[in-house]
Amino acid sequence: MTFIGWIVLGLLAGVIAKVLLPGRDPGGLIGTTLIGIAGAFTGGWISARFLDRPITNEFFDGATWLAAIGGSLVLLIAYRILFGHSRSR
Repeated sequence: MTFIGWIVLGLLAGVIAKVLLPGRDPGGLIGTTLIGIAGAFTGGWISARFLDRPITNEFFDGATWLAAIGGSLVLLIAYRILFGHSRSR
């Protein structure tokens, strides 16, 4: 999968993570989008490095999607913990 493919996957994974974990995010739409992209890269790297699941070149591989969504969820939760109370609500 190309770099652009990972960005698109990250955008979609970020949207899915946001649907699974609704609420106010300190960064808004742009912050959530960037977290989704970073989560896709992080989830793919963790999957390949520690779970012995190599990254495929297929965009519609279920394991790649699960890794991307999982990475996005982890980063979104960490982002909320670290920066969730930094502005008035």
